[in-house]
Amino acid sequence: MKLNDLSDNPGSSKNRMRVGRGIGSGKGKTAGRGVKGQKARTGVAIKGFEGGQMPLHRRLPKRGFWNPFSVDYNEVNLGRIQQAVEAGKLDASAPVTLEALIAAGVISKARDGVKILGNGEISAKLAFEVAAASKSAVAAIEKVGGSVKLLASAEA
Repeated sequence: MKLNDLSDNPGSSKNRMRVGRGIGSGKGKTAGRGVKGQKARTGVAIKGFEGGQMPLHRRLPKRGFWNPFSVDYNEVNLGRIQQAVEAGKLDASAPVTLEALIAAGVISKARDGVKILGNGEISAKLAFEVAAASKSAVAAIEKVGGSVKLLASAEA
């Protein structure tokens, strides 16, 4: 086989249709757009327009509510933190903060802070400085001799 023998599979690509190039081409005159009117022109801007009737997207009621004061925490389980400590990615002597968890690759991006959840086992004695923690997580951390300090920015 040589480079000049290479070819695409038959029927895998089609030539593009050249519209508006005369009657003989089969796509001349109106170029497949029908006849006259706004839709025959370029730049049609009538999506959602129903001929003056109140459009569906305005007839239906608005639903839902976005709370501007809501907080979106990075939720991390104790088992995941223990894995990072065992892998040597988290320093057990330094406090466990948002920045430390990002550096260790436990979380990918900082949201509004970190919330520690109590799923999984923890055996390392760690000092946490986080935005929030569940009661079960606090109990498990204090059971192995660690501490949890909740940051003031989360409370305000």
